Amino acid sequence: MTVMGNHFGRIGAMANGRVPFDAKAAADSAAIVETMSKLPWEGFVAGTDKGDTRALPAVWTEQAKFKERSEKLQTETAKLNAAAKTGNLDAIKTAFGAAGQSCKACHDDFRKD
Repeated sequence: MTVMGNHFGRIGAMANGRVPFDAKAAADSAAIVETMSKLPWEGFVAGTDKGDTRALPAVWTEQAKFKERSEKLQTETAKLNAAAKTGNLDAIKTAFGAAGQSCKACHDDFRKD
């Protein structure tokens, strides 16, 4: 999640005009975000709710909803990656917004902070 967030933030900084747009850097980061969006879910299987975690208990008690949110994230990050490959900043902004909303929806329901 940390790596995904870092690269997502790089794209966001370009989409929001905080840093100059670099099409190659955006595409590279979007590819990493898409790949990383597929990886963390094994860390949320039964028995992983122990210890210091920022995840809410709903991750384990509402598995179907959590899975739905993870699949939505993967779909939206794939769209972001496709948009980034075009090099079109407006397309990236649109896809970034949708991907960001999928992140937020999951965090709102399943993350403590």
